[in-house]
Amino acid sequence: MLDQLTMAPSDPILGLTDAFRKDPNPDKINLGVGVYKDESGHTPILNSVAQARQRILAAETTKNYLAIDGSPEYSQVVQELLFGAGHALLGSGRTVTVQAPGGTGALRVAADFLHQHFPAARVWISEPTWANHSQIFRLAGIQVQTYPYFDARTNALDFAAMCRALDSAPAGDIILLHGCCHNPTGVDPTPDQWRDLAGLLTARHLLPLVDFAYQGLGRGLREDAEGLATLCAALPELLVASSFSKNFGLYNERAGALTLVAATPEAAQQVLSHLKICIRANYSNPPAHGAAIITTVLQDTQLRQEWEGEVRAMRQRIGQMRALFVATLRQKGVVRDFSFIERQQGMFSFSGLNKEQVETLRHVHGIYIVGGGRINVAGMTRQNMDPLCNAIAAVLN
Repeated sequence: MLDQLTMAPSDPILGLTDAFRKDPNPDKINLGVGVYKDESGHTPILNSVAQARQRILAAETTKNYLAIDGSPEYSQVVQELLFGAGHALLGSGRTVTVQAPGGTGALRVAADFLHQHFPAARVWISEPTWANHSQIFRLAGIQVQTYPYFDARTNALDFAAMCRALDSAPAGDIILLHGCCHNPTGVDPTPDQWRDLAGLLTARHLLPLVDFAYQGLGRGLREDAEGLATLCAALPELLVASSFSKNFGLYNERAGALTLVAATPEAAQQVLSHLKICIRANYSNPPAHGAAIITTVLQDTQLRQEWEGEVRAMRQRIGQMRALFVATLRQKGVVRDFSFIERQQGMFSFSGLNKEQVETLRHVHGIYIVGGGRINVAGMTRQNMDPLCNAIAAVLN
């Protein structure tokens, strides 16, 4: 029976990383997978994380299971980070959080829950979006629809087309939105556009599911949450899948959360009971260590201050790499205008390079970029910038 299966296609992003590892080229550059690199090209352990880890290991007395929904202390710090300390939702009883293995795990729990209880609902995802979004929802049994997002002619958000598409969505459908630092384009709605989106979703009775994986890496921790805050002010219900892989550097700890805002405290508890069933049948209960690190950092004034400084430094380095990339391409004689790279936010940018150019960069120059032309700006360094821009100039010319 099993020998009847054929080889499945590689994941478009993680498969690229596998190919990169096998490439013997000593000068190869990986700008595919979404992992932050420091100026030396390494993915560091944040000092705040290292200190929290030492405290946890020194005080740890058991490896017992967590509850199905995870640690209540973790849920509290997650909500405070999402909504801001003192937000009215925090004391309302309308908000519940379940711990999940990464943002991907949170999205899958949300997908399972939504399909079980609203089987006719479709999920709308942006075109383009993170490569795994469609697969997560389809494998959960949810029909996937797309809405326009990026205008390749202007390298900006096509907000009018986005709104036209969402205005056609039937009441009860789910709209997946990127909270900030849109993956893969790096283009986010403006504050006014977030308000217009909130009004449209309210009028059409659509349920937002916010994928919030990059808080702090765009404009700032609170600034990046402004779109979420706008949705919360206008809508009685929404879901947020958050991840701490990027802003805590906890990639292999798989620390994430699914947060629900309901219309009433009673509804929130009812949904929580069903989320627990989804979790129990999926991974039973979440991993503890990454969440414990996050809780320790965010509950300690000194560690939190250091962590916020480290996030700020990552954000600033990404901004510097954007500016250096644009300037270096110009120095190399590239005529095409890449100035839009500086206007985009977060770890990723849509480069505008086509599939053939991406393939040439990989096979001729050892530069690995996702097939759609998405570049991980956080993988650029001053050391690899010159060979990177030389290669792009050669491909374009």
